[in-house]
Amino acid sequence: MAGKPVLTAINILKKHLASFSEPSVTGFSRSNDPYLVLISCILSLRTKDKTTLEAAGRLFQVAYTPQQMVRLSPVGIRKLIYPVGFYRNKSRTILEISRKIISDFAGNVPDTPEGLLGLRGVGRKTANLVLGLGYGIPAICVDTHVHRISNRLGWVRTGQPAQTEEALKRILPQNQWIGINTLLVKFGQNICLPVSPYCSRCPVYKLCKRVGVKRSR
Repeated sequence: MAGKPVLTAINILKKHLASFSEPSVTGFSRSNDPYLVLISCILSLRTKDKTTLEAAGRLFQVAYTPQQMVRLSPVGIRKLIYPVGFYRNKSRTILEISRKIISDFAGNVPDTPEGLLGLRGVGRKTANLVLGLGYGIPAICVDTHVHRISNRLGWVRTGQPAQTEEALKRILPQNQWIGINTLLVKFGQNICLPVSPYCSRCPVYKLCKRVGVKRSR
C-alpha cells in the first residue's frame, strides 16, 4: 500500500484519536526543549507512560538542564525516577549523557543522528524522536507500535524496525514523518493492541490488511 490509501488512513486516525492521551514523550516535547525530550525518552524505555510522566515530572522539578543534572548523584536521580524500568542503569545513563552534552556539545543536545547516537543509551529510535519532537527535523521514530502496525495495516513488509523506517520514508511525505510515531502509538495503545486488537471499533478497518491478526475483538 502506498500513496493515497496511506494518507487516507492517517487522516482518519488523526480525527478519531484526537481526544486520546498523548504518549508521555510527546507531552514533554511541548516545551520545545530537546534535552527534556531526550531524558524523558530514556526514562520511557520499558516503562509505562503513567510511570514515565510521574518520574520525569519529579526529576525535571529538580533538574531540567544538563548543568543542573550533573550536580545530582546517581542515588539522587535514582530516588527521583523510581520505579521506572532499569532505574539504576538509567540514573547512570542520564548523568553520563548530561556530562557528554556539556563537554562535547557546549551544553546543547546534538541535532544530528551521528551526534545523538554517540550518547550512551541512545539508539536509532530515541535519536529520531529527539530530532523530530525536539528539533522539528523530519525523522521517523519506529518503536514497537509503529513497526507492528505498519506491517499489520499492510503499509510495509519488514522484519526489523530499521527496515520499517526506510520503507516508511519511501511511502510517507516528509510532513508526516514526525507525527507518525505519536499517531500510531496512540492507536497501538488503545485500539490496535499487539494481541487481540479491537478490530470492531477500528476506524481504518476497511483499509487494513490485518496481516498476522489471528484473533480480534
